[in-house]
Amino acid sequence: MRFLVITLIVHRPDPVTGVTPSTRDRLREVVDSAVLAEELGFDGFGVGERHERPFISSSPPVVLSHLAARTSRIRLFTAVTTLSLLDPVRAYEDYATLDNLSDGRLELIIGKGNGTAQRELFDVTPEDQWDRNAESYELFRQIWRQDTITAQPRYRPALHEAEVWPRPFQQPIRVWHGSATSRESVDLAARYGDPLFSANVTNPIEPYAELVHYYRQRWAEYGHDPALAAVGAGTAGFHVAPRSQDAVAAYAPVFAGQLAFQRSMGMEPVFPTLEDFIERSSALIGSPQQIVDKVHRYHEQFGHSVLHLHAEAGGLPAAEHRASLELFQSEVAPALRRSIPDPPWPWAPVLPGAAEAAVAG
Repeated sequence: MRFLVITLIVHRPDPVTGVTPSTRDRLREVVDSAVLAEELGFDGFGVGERHERPFISSSPPVVLSHLAARTSRIRLFTAVTTLSLLDPVRAYEDYATLDNLSDGRLELIIGKGNGTAQRELFDVTPEDQWDRNAESYELFRQIWRQDTITAQPRYRPALHEAEVWPRPFQQPIRVWHGSATSRESVDLAARYGDPLFSANVTNPIEPYAELVHYYRQRWAEYGHDPALAAVGAGTAGFHVAPRSQDAVAAYAPVFAGQLAFQRSMGMEPVFPTLEDFIERSSALIGSPQQIVDKVHRYHEQFGHSVLHLHAEAGGLPAAEHRASLELFQSEVAPALRRSIPDPPWPWAPVLPGAAEAAVAG
């Protein structure tokens, strides 16, 4: 099994102290988190893309390019690239440049995105966002694989024998499809033989498990080898300590702050108590053995081989969050690596002749 840490670069008051860092300081926290993740041996670091409050993650290629210069090994993920909002040609140019700067360490998780404010900002409607996402991905996919491209898309100007530069380092880049609640992204991933990343953060396991099962069903129906299907999954929260009661006590003020924030935004919490959150959500809060056991329970439903944790403290003291990540890497990750297999491809740049390039076709 492989492990990522991911940030959406939320920019709001600390849920415990109430202090809001400056934009500069918040972005510096992201850089420090990526450097720490590599130092501790995590396999990937992901940066989200949102174009509305309370996020400042509107430019993941810029952030990830900086992280590429500050790291040397860890793979760099987007989480997610909102292709329904973007010109796929411009997105390709940004990410092909980043792929070269990082020596082929880039992986994309794409999705339609969500949120009314960012749809309005880019003049995208709920009715056309899925079509835009599919069209942008198909065009993006062609550009990554072909030296010239001719296409008549609906949502951007036509291309005729167009050359788009620079050419990427990876041939081709690996693209995951982010899935939260609907089947469109799942079907798109299965159709093209791409891996699926389940959001798995807002609700109990049942709707996410249903979509993962649908993905595997559609994967087989499209004629792909079932052994090559790959799934990743998110987590709703994270804190591990040697004793479970200490982990729960430390996380309690963080959860209380999150609950207050949700209610201030007019959102009714899905998990109204910390006990319910720990029991029914994907949050990994407890002792090392409790974390291992819970990941296995989810693996029984998902069959996932990649797991993401929250990159940043989110209200925990920085030293306590670091200690939690260190404990995860020293006790939890080795147990899960032994018992759950890796994805069915090398965890390395995708280069010509690789089996995964042939599968992606």
